[in-house]
Amino acid sequence: MNLEEKQKSFPITKEQVWESFKLVNAKGGAAGVDGITIEEVAANPRKHLYPVWNRLSSGSYFPPAVRRVEIPKSDGGVRLLGIPTVTDRVAQMVIAKELEEIVDKNFSPNSFGYRPNKSAHEAIEQAREYCWRYPWVIDVDIKGFFDNIDHRLLIRAVRKFTDKKHIIMYVKRWLKAPIKLKDGTQIQNLEKGTPQGGVISPLLANIFLHFVFDKWMEDKFPNNPFERYADDIIIHSKNEPEARHLLKKLKERFEKCKLELHPAKTKLVYCNRKGRRKRKEAKERQFDFLGFTFRSRSVKTKDGRLIFGFSPSISRKSTKRIVEEGRRLRFHRWTHLDLNSLSEMLRSKILGWLNYYGKFHKSAMKVAFSNLNRRLVKWATNKYKRFKRVKALRPARLWLRQIAKDYPYLFPMWQHGFTP
Repeated sequence: MNLEEKQKSFPITKEQVWESFKLVNAKGGAAGVDGITIEEVAANPRKHLYPVWNRLSSGSYFPPAVRRVEIPKSDGGVRLLGIPTVTDRVAQMVIAKELEEIVDKNFSPNSFGYRPNKSAHEAIEQAREYCWRYPWVIDVDIKGFFDNIDHRLLIRAVRKFTDKKHIIMYVKRWLKAPIKLKDGTQIQNLEKGTPQGGVISPLLANIFLHFVFDKWMEDKFPNNPFERYADDIIIHSKNEPEARHLLKKLKERFEKCKLELHPAKTKLVYCNRKGRRKRKEAKERQFDFLGFTFRSRSVKTKDGRLIFGFSPSISRKSTKRIVEEGRRLRFHRWTHLDLNSLSEMLRSKILGWLNYYGKFHKSAMKVAFSNLNRRLVKWATNKYKRFKRVKALRPARLWLRQIAKDYPYLFPMWQHGFTP
């Protein structure tokens, strides 16, 4: 952006705006209420980004309405997402990056979500290690967390880290940004909630839970390790009475901070493994965390022995999502493509699933990839006349199986043994 810099009220530079746009551009995403896409902003940055810098640096920036989108959940409910405009995402990124530099170094090492140099796999690995050392887990679910964050308490938490006027001012404005509903009506967000989908929302959530949960746990229960990824929380305990006492205090703590634990989804789990006494009274013996199910299963030790352990693998919900994605793509109908082209179209998705869910107990992905292979067999029967003449799918499956044997790198899951 070749802009002439003028004296402004706040220390926000055009370089910050441009770097923030590059981050927003890399992440992609849909247009907001104004209908302007990332491609349109990239094609004419002076037109779209100059006003962002000019208003941010002068204190006159006010966020436009957030477009509300309803995402179906596996339990039949919906998750409410707020989609800001592209330029508002850039503005949020500018403030979020500045605020992140101030706050991140103060966060707990047990907080893994939406942080630089932290990952979900690190959280899962730590949870796996502690499940071997601690027999009990509290699987915490906060009811409607993003929709119920109290604005006053959140601003207090932000002020604990910084007194920069422009950061406080813009955080307040984003918290109160209007929301445009599906029917076109617009409502004002006044007292609670931050739209799940905004660039700055995950950072604000981390700041809020840093004081509400992380520091409280480290002060009151220093002997109970935990993992937190945004609002997904797992706490480890030595015995059941301790776990029940901690859960009672946790409910009181969240109620004090104007949040509520989900009564049905928050539960105590017994981590049964070799060397531990079987507990018939323990109703829950598994839990889901970040797309993985932790439960008792056979695991291989470093010296090659199989023992009865407690470890993660891809959850049923995650498997179902992969199967549904294959059904949504309907790639068995892409008969205009040859097998190489079909592989290129699907490669990035398959690699993403393998890299994430294959990190722990990769063999559990068999169900998901068996479904994808069956869809590839359907593609072959739709593509080639010689397979259409035969009602059974066996010839097409044998043909694909031979290709998988000769060219195992054609589809990423084939080289890991998930063949037709």
